[in-house]
Amino acid sequence: MIVIKSQLEIEAMQEAGRITAKALRVVGEAVRVGVTTAELDRIAEECIRGEGAVPAFKGYHGFPGTLCTSINEQVVHGIPAKRRLADGDILSVDCGAVIDGFYGDSALTFPVGTISTEAKALLDATAASLQAGIARCREGMRLYDIGAAVQDVAERAGFSVVREYVGHGIGRAMHEDPQVPNFGKVGTGPALKVGMVIAIEPMVNAGKYDVYSLSDGWTVVTADSSLSAHFEHTVAVTEEGPLILTVE
Repeated sequence: MIVIKSQLEIEAMQEAGRITAKALRVVGEAVRVGVTTAELDRIAEECIRGEGAVPAFKGYHGFPGTLCTSINEQVVHGIPAKRRLADGDILSVDCGAVIDGFYGDSALTFPVGTISTEAKALLDATAASLQAGIARCREGMRLYDIGAAVQDVAERAGFSVVREYVGHGIGRAMHEDPQVPNFGKVGTGPALKVGMVIAIEPMVNAGKYDVYSLSDGWTVVTADSSLSAHFEHTVAVTEEGPLILTVE
């Protein structure tokens, strides 16, 4: 069931989104050659708790970190660890915060040092695909219009969108209905209505879209070892159009 949020609930979600965005900004400022993903995770947790919120991911189905930190061919759900970032890496960071019972969820992919031309193109295309999807978050449009827009931008750039992992509704739970695929047919799916809040999160691979999970039970990687990027925002459908909640 899709939960429609009131204006007051959306305003409450803006605070969760602001904290999530702040944590991502602080983490991004700390991304550099030689830093470990565990160190970035600590920075994020301190930031979130310092704002009076709680990390949304830590302990979720047993996940051990505040962040999901996915490097290069890792798509999503990478576990923060002692691995040090190297020049040329790309690091996808997924972050969530909960405060006053509401969740925020957002992701960015950061370049580490000097990255390749292909990696830069992948990051640019994934970020652009997210913006294209957000632009479709308007009353009267269809849910799969979002995925169709994401897919079009990514594939026109020569990349592929992951099929097995999708965006989602969000509110008092981190994962609510509906699922929000990053692909789809224009004009299909449930109609978008004012008060719907969804997390749109393109996961775009430089190679093919096939993925698999590692033995740790969390980390998802590209099947062909190609690079992958991940960008995400929590977005509300309002009478004025899409409202991005995960901003400072």
